[in-house]
Amino acid sequence: MFTLKPGRLPQADVKNVIFFVRPKLELMDIIADNVLREDRGRSPQRDFHILFVPRRSLLCEQWLKEQGVLGSFIHREQYSLDLIPFDGDLLSMESESAFKECYLESDQTTLYHAAKGLMTLQALYGTIPQIFGKGECARHVANMMIRMKREFPGSQNSIFPVFDTLLLLDRNVDLLTPLATQLTYEGLIDEIYGIQNTYVKLPPEKFAPKKQGEGGKDLPTEPKKLQLNSAEELYAEIRDKNFNAVGSVLSKKAKIISAAFEERHHAKTVGEIKQFVSQLPHMQAARSSLANHTSIAELIKDITTSEDFFDNLTVEQEFMSGIDTDKVNNYIEDCIAQKHPLIKILRLVCLQSVCNSGLKQKVLDHYKREILQTYGYEHILTLNNLEKAGLLKPQTSGRNNYPTIRKTLRLWMDDVNEQNPNDISYVYSGYAPLSVRLAQLLARPGWRSIEEVLKMLPGPHFEERQQLPTGLQKKRQHGENRVTLVFFLGGVTYAEIAALRFLSQMEDGGTEYVIATTKLINGTTWIKSLMEKLEPAPF
Repeated sequence: MFTLKPGRLPQADVKNVIFFVRPKLELMDIIADNVLREDRGRSPQRDFHILFVPRRSLLCEQWLKEQGVLGSFIHREQYSLDLIPFDGDLLSMESESAFKECYLESDQTTLYHAAKGLMTLQALYGTIPQIFGKGECARHVANMMIRMKREFPGSQNSIFPVFDTLLLLDRNVDLLTPLATQLTYEGLIDEIYGIQNTYVKLPPEKFAPKKQGEGGKDLPTEPKKLQLNSAEELYAEIRDKNFNAVGSVLSKKAKIISAAFEERHHAKTVGEIKQFVSQLPHMQAARSSLANHTSIAELIKDITTSEDFFDNLTVEQEFMSGIDTDKVNNYIEDCIAQKHPLIKILRLVCLQSVCNSGLKQKVLDHYKREILQTYGYEHILTLNNLEKAGLLKPQTSGRNNYPTIRKTLRLWMDDVNEQNPNDISYVYSGYAPLSVRLAQLLARPGWRSIEEVLKMLPGPHFEERQQLPTGLQKKRQHGENRVTLVFFLGGVTYAEIAALRFLSQMEDGGTEYVIATTKLINGTTWIKSLMEKLEPAPF
């Protein structure tokens, strides 16, 4: 397997070359370049095939035709990969442009793929009897699912349903959560280093094996690449904890592991030695896992204890708890004046706008002017996109609904317990993600209790029931949990996933959650996907 890049294809003594690609035009140029540079005189001649993931695209094929290479492909097919399992309870479509397409370009392709993915899931795990949803996109997906079911009457399967409920949530119902800095261990790794397809690249100097007397002359330069998922015991235990609770777990683990290695001095008989040796691989894996996570935690701590991180977080928390959201913020002004990274500024300004149901025109114009004068006028398109998406907008209704929503849904908790949490607000040290609160209230006592607040949030809310063939209705055993699939249309953050896992583990919760999404996001990658770069004129 090779990564797609322009130029000649790598030398390989093979007959078939298969391109696996997303249907994007810029990738077609690279493929055309690869094919055109292929040595026609060589023997044996290589055959080309192209597989579009998840669907074929006429536009891309037309483009290849214009480049004069379409005829070189013997097979032009599609490979329908919709939902990709990332973990035992997490599926993602990894479509980074989903939010932008749905909310800015009114392009519903991703929603079609989401509906397709859900149909495949139902074919494998049984029809989901109840569908709840909130938001325009959720409504579209539910409609498409009902329609697909009607159009393929053979899709009625006789599999006992695994899921009791499907909850479809639009990202724009809760624009606030991704903008805030996530404070769980996994969330912070993603905020600071970026997790891509469960892999993270970290600065290597923390991971160099320390040898005596070498004085660190040949430090590694390649970033350290680690895979993060729940197959690793320690990571599964700490990933969803608030970062302030991670240190104590790591030090406890260190004591347990060193005690386990001490055991070898007490092993006297052959049997005892044999038993020690049989546990050795597991212990060594645990030790290296602990070393890695201690290094990562040190890297993160350097950042979270910095003054800048603290100031930024203080402003976020003030906005989320409703303090001074209606006037120009001094900290934001200072950051613009010192030319901090633009994305950081945009996240804060958008957060303020969302926590105030839009900004007064005077405040909004002031921010826009400051941003454009400091960072350049080419960002005017980005500001326009953020406004279209509802992230940075003028206050139209003249009143701020956020305080009502905050109080009714208990989105801000003053006394948050980070070590032994009793509420989902621990993932942001005080703020309970609105999206997850909606899921929690749907399970108990049901959405009827919050009808008024649901009307304040964008998009319709609805409920659909899907008929199950007789004999497949669940008779719930006493103490058996319900299983809910929560599908985030437009992206989900690791902190929200942590909050849903927390609800799954609650003793008296009664509901287990499986999470699906169009893309795993954080505030930075999300804002980045909405940014437009205006290229300067070439003169």
